[in-house]
Amino acid sequence: MASSGHRPPFFRRKFPYSFFHATALLVAVNVAVFVLTSLLPSLMGCLGLNVVGCIGMKWWWQPFTYMFVHANMRHIFFNMLGLLMFGVSVERGLGSWEFLVLYLFCGVFDGLASLAVYFATGSYYVSLVGASGAVFSVILVYAVMYPKSILYFMGLIPIPAPLLVILYTVIELFGQLHGGSNVAHMTHLTGFVLAWLYLRVRMGVSPLRVWRDAWR
Repeated sequence: MASSGHRPPFFRRKFPYSFFHATALLVAVNVAVFVLTSLLPSLMGCLGLNVVGCIGMKWWWQPFTYMFVHANMRHIFFNMLGLLMFGVSVERGLGSWEFLVLYLFCGVFDGLASLAVYFATGSYYVSLVGASGAVFSVILVYAVMYPKSILYFMGLIPIPAPLLVILYTVIELFGQLHGGSNVAHMTHLTGFVLAWLYLRVRMGVSPLRVWRDAWR
């Protein structure tokens, strides 16, 4: 007899679970690209994301490659630290393929959103580099998967993971509104939004409901 089970839509079909250290692979690629761009600084303009390169020169790969490029040692250190801290747990929970799709989806569309803003505001020569948008997406997913996890803000203040997301959101909003730095606050916020949408559409999970149920 044929099964009467309802088949989920294609965008919710799960990958077979596997774990092959995708987080470590992403870190290795980021480090390799950092070494390469340190040796050949001209590659920064080619691999980073900006309107002139992506649209003017038709370097269509930039919305993908920008997330593997970092400006300096401090930049890559903190991004990779965040990726390792949260990525390994998320990868173990979702499986490596789902984790990679989540990471790359959020990273690419984060870049495209930033590119659209740069184009609309005439910021044609502003370049976006770094994995922070994708890392912020991973942080939000971690907070939804492990809502009772206790993290240490600034390495000192213990707070629940969902509260850390809220705190980061406030900090990034404040930074975006006041400006005055080269930190891509809008990209970080977009990383949260894209991860939220990914959870809702792809996973069928409501972050607010998860957090509310966890902390009743």
